[in-house]
Amino acid sequence: MTRVINFSAGPAALPEEVLRQAADEMLDWHGSGQSVMEMSHRGKEFIGIAEAAEADLRELMAIPANYKVLFLQGGATLQFEMVPINLLAGKGTADYVYTGEWAKKAIKEAKAFCQVNVVASSEDKAFTYAPAQSSWKSSKDAAYLHYTANETIGGVEFQWVPDSGSVPLVCDMSSNILSRPVDVSKYGLIYAGAQKNIGPAGLCIVIVRDDLIGKAVPTPPAMLDYKIHAENDSMFNTPPTYSIYIAGLVFQWLKRQGGLAAIEQKNIAKAKLLYDFLDASSYYKNPVAKADRSRMNVPFTLRDAAQDEDFLKGAKARGMVQLKGHRSVGGMRASIYNATSIAGVQTLVDYMAEFEKNHG
Repeated sequence: MTRVINFSAGPAALPEEVLRQAADEMLDWHGSGQSVMEMSHRGKEFIGIAEAAEADLRELMAIPANYKVLFLQGGATLQFEMVPINLLAGKGTADYVYTGEWAKKAIKEAKAFCQVNVVASSEDKAFTYAPAQSSWKSSKDAAYLHYTANETIGGVEFQWVPDSGSVPLVCDMSSNILSRPVDVSKYGLIYAGAQKNIGPAGLCIVIVRDDLIGKAVPTPPAMLDYKIHAENDSMFNTPPTYSIYIAGLVFQWLKRQGGLAAIEQKNIAKAKLLYDFLDASSYYKNPVAKADRSRMNVPFTLRDAAQDEDFLKGAKARGMVQLKGHRSVGGMRASIYNATSIAGVQTLVDYMAEFEKNHG
């Protein structure tokens, strides 16, 4: 069996070790005589799996004791609504940073619940940079400040954490969570869809400070209430059991890699390899300001867009897939999450050099 080099933005590549372990345990998890997919979420076997996954995530991210970890469904998109529903706490305004398509979606949903104050926007330069905080225009009485740590489509990543003062800082960390160490104590709430660096699609992780739970006005429907999910250890309803299991295996894999400090160095090396090539080329171009380039998602264009299809066909012939850019921006995009090896990035760079030589 030959596995492709998968540059998909999500669902994304998973570590091969994790997939092999899951395959080995598919029919019989640890002598239980059943697959994890068949287990009752109330049974001791699965409860043990969920507890271990949470413990490993807490260890990896050094999550303080006064934060709850929730394993939810609905993806990060549902959090666009759950955040204002739970965190407005009677206030009428929330601050948002507008840096691309995912921030745009979060802003749109929040407007159904409150007045959204866009503190800063990078729309003036086609979302190719992260606005310096010195330019932000914050509200006097915002319930929270929301930003998107990494814009998957545009390839813009905050290399710094905004200072929100006494206002709770909320972050959509879907596409760069677990790619580097994070000081969780600087945040009121972090949420992340799983299908980039955590596991299969279908799971969303929410890390929320205790004092922000149970303050919603009015009280939300049960499935939209962080308090209900926290009180029930994320099992108010049947959780996405298999996705939690795979996420737990990924957390264990990350620990074997040396944790987030070690994986960050690998991610820096992969991104440098690709960006250095792009900067040295006259045929390819990356539009993002250098200080704000994403380590996870690298968009680039060819000098002649008419050659895009040939580029993609050649890449596929060499075992590389999912390099086509998002339909809203075109071009190409290489997503190089934790599970992507430096050898895979080198294969891409070698191919890009060959293509430029033959077509440039």
